[in-house]
Amino acid sequence: MTGHSLKIDEKPAPIKYPKAVGFIISNEFCERFNYYGMRTILVLYLTRKLSYDDDTATVLYHVFTSLVYFFPLIGAIVADSWLGRFRTIFYLSVVYCIGTVIISIGAIPPLNLPVNLVTILGLVLIAVGTGGIKPCVSAFGGDQFKIPEQVKQLATFFSLFYFAINAGSLISTSITPILREDVHCFAENDCFSLAFGIPAVLMVLSIIIFMLGKSMYIIKKPAGNMIVSVWQCITEALRKRSQEKRIAPREHWLDYAEHRYGRKLVDDTKDLLKILVLYLPLPVFWALFDQQGSRWTFQATRMVGDIGGYQIKPDQMQVVNPLLILAFIPVFDYGIYPMLEKIGIKRPLQKLTLGGLLAALAFILSGIVELNLERTYPLLPGHNEGQLRIFNVMPCSYTFNTSLPDYTNFTVDKMTTFTEKHFVLNQTESFDYEAYSDNPELCSNLQGQINLKPETAMSYFVTRNNDKASVEEYRDSPEKPKKIYPIVRVLATLSEYAPLQLKGLQNDVTLNTSSTQLVEVAADTYELYMHGKKVHKITFELGGVYVLMVEGDKTNGYSFSHYVLTEPNSIHMLWQLPQYIVITAGEVMFSVTGLEFSFTQAPASMKSVLQACWLLTVAIGNLIVVAIAEFRMIDSQSTEFFLFAVLMIIDMGIFILLAMRYKYSQPRDDYDTTDLTSQIADSKSSRADRFDKVEAQTSSTTTNGHANPAYEKD
Repeated sequence: MTGHSLKIDEKPAPIKYPKAVGFIISNEFCERFNYYGMRTILVLYLTRKLSYDDDTATVLYHVFTSLVYFFPLIGAIVADSWLGRFRTIFYLSVVYCIGTVIISIGAIPPLNLPVNLVTILGLVLIAVGTGGIKPCVSAFGGDQFKIPEQVKQLATFFSLFYFAINAGSLISTSITPILREDVHCFAENDCFSLAFGIPAVLMVLSIIIFMLGKSMYIIKKPAGNMIVSVWQCITEALRKRSQEKRIAPREHWLDYAEHRYGRKLVDDTKDLLKILVLYLPLPVFWALFDQQGSRWTFQATRMVGDIGGYQIKPDQMQVVNPLLILAFIPVFDYGIYPMLEKIGIKRPLQKLTLGGLLAALAFILSGIVELNLERTYPLLPGHNEGQLRIFNVMPCSYTFNTSLPDYTNFTVDKMTTFTEKHFVLNQTESFDYEAYSDNPELCSNLQGQINLKPETAMSYFVTRNNDKASVEEYRDSPEKPKKIYPIVRVLATLSEYAPLQLKGLQNDVTLNTSSTQLVEVAADTYELYMHGKKVHKITFELGGVYVLMVEGDKTNGYSFSHYVLTEPNSIHMLWQLPQYIVITAGEVMFSVTGLEFSFTQAPASMKSVLQACWLLTVAIGNLIVVAIAEFRMIDSQSTEFFLFAVLMIIDMGIFILLAMRYKYSQPRDDYDTTDLTSQIADSKSSRADRFDKVEAQTSSTTTNGHANPAYEKD
C-alpha cells in the first residue's frame, strides 16, 4: 500500500485559548467599576445634593436596587428568546451608558437641570441596563469555548472574570468617595459630578472594548428560554386542571401539562417548585444585607472616621464587605465548616439558617451602636417644647426681667449665651422682656418680646445698630448637618466692617461678618484673623454646628468667643466593624451555601430559572425595606434595626419549619455535554451576579452533570 499511512493514535492539536474573552473580561471590569462606584455614593448624593431626607433616600436607593435584580429576568428572556446574548449586551449597555451619563451631567450645578427628575431617569435606565446584561455577560464568555475540549480553559476564564469583577468593584468603592469629598469643584466642598463622571467614562469605555472584539466572537442564535417554558407549563397545567379535574384527576396538578410539554419538563418543574417553596422566606435576608449601602452608610455619617490623619469616608465603609468575603470564603471552607460538622451542622439548609441568624445578630450590633450614637445626638425641641438661646455679642452684661416661666430674672454676661432647651408650649406664645445693661453709657437698655414656637429653636442676637443696642431674632438649626461638614454662623458687633479670615492647616475660608447665615466649612483647625491680627483658634469637627461671636474694632482690638450649638461626631466608624464582620459571615453561609444547595438539588435544565428566582428574592427583599421606610412607622433608627433583627429571627424560624419537611433529591445526570457551557455559565454567574464584587469559590456543581460531592452524603 502506497501513500501516507494513517496514524491512529495521533492526538488532535490543542484548541487555542479564545482571544475574544479578553474583551469580555475588560468590559466586565469597566462595567462593575461604574456600577459600584455610582451606587457607593448614591444615598449621600440623594440627601446632600437632592435634599431628600434619610427615609426618602432609603426608599429610592432600595427601589433602584430592587429593579437591578428584577431586570435580569427580563434580560434573560430577551437574550434567549429574541435578540441573543451579543445584541442584548450591546443594546442594554447603551441604555445603561445613557443612564450613567445623565446622572453625571445632572450633578453639574451650573447646568441648572431639573436634577431630581434627571437622577430618577438615570437610575431607571441604569437598572434596566445593568440588570438586563447581568445574566448574559458571563454566559456569553462561556460561548467562546468549545466544550468539552476546553473545560479547563473555561474554568480559567471564570477565574479571570471574577478577578475583573473584584478589581472593578473594590477600586471604585475605594476611589469614588475620595473623588466625592476630597476634590472641590464648582465652589463647593465636594465634587459629585466628578465622582459620577469617572465611572461614566469607564462605562463608555466598556462598550467600546466590547465592540472591538466583535469580529472574534462566537455569536450563537437564541435557542429559547427555560423561564418562558416553565411559565407556559405552569399556566397550561392550571388551565387544563380547571377543565379536567373531575373527569380525569391526576396525581399532581402539574401532570395536566404532560400532554403538551412532556414528562421531563413536568418533572423538572415539580423539582423546581419544591425548591422555590424554600425561597419564600429568603427575601428578608436581603432586606437586611442591602442596607449596608443605605441605613448603615447614614449611620457612618454620624461617626468619626479619623485614623492617623486620614479621614475614612462614610461610604467607604462599604468596601469592608467584599474585602472580608475574599478572606472568609477559604476560612469557612477549611476552618469554620469542619468545626460546625463536629457539632452536627453539616447540611446546607442548616448552614443557610445559621447565615440568616448571623444577619439578625449583625442588626442587633448595629442597633447597639445606634443606641450609643443617639446619646450624642443634639436634643431637638419636642412636640410640646420650644428652645431659646440668647447670644450677647456686646461689651456689656445684660440682666433680663421677663415673663418667661421659671426665668423671670437672669443675667447674660458679655460674649456669652443663655440657653434653655425645655420650654413647655402648647402653641406659639410671646413673652415680654426688659434687659438692663451694666454700663448704660456704652450699651443701651433693651425691651421687646420673645416669641417661642413648639418644635422650634428660637435664637436672639444682642448687637448694636446705629449706636444703640438691638436684638435680632432668627430660627436656629441644632440638627446634625446633612452633609456631615461643620456648619458655622458668625454673630458680629463691629464698629467697622471686617471679614473674618479662617486659616486652617489645609483650608482657608473668609466669612462675612455682616451676615448671620449658616456657612459650611471643611473640618480643620483654624486660626481666626481680623484685619490681619489673630483673635482666636478653633477646631471645627465633622457633624458640629458652631456659633462664632466677635465684638470690637481695629483700634481697641476684638473680643471673641464661640458656642457649640451641636456637638460634633464622637463615636468612631470602626465600631461598625463588628456588624460588617458578622453580616459578611452570614452572607458566606447564606448566599454561597444557598446557591450551592439550589444548584445541586435542581435539575440541570432548571439552573438558569433558579438563578432568576434567586435574584428575584433580592429584589423582593429590597422592597421590604422600601415598605418600612416609606410608611415611617418607627421614629428611632435603633428601634428599626432591632425590628429587622426580630423579623429575621422569625423568618428563620419559618424557614426551619419548611426545611424540616424538605427531602433531599439525589443527583441526576440528565443532560448531555453539548449543554455544558450554558450550565457552567449559569452555575458560576449566579453567584457572581448576586454579589458581583465577590470572588466565588471554585464550583464543581455542574461539571459533567454531577453534583458537588460535598452534598452527596446529605
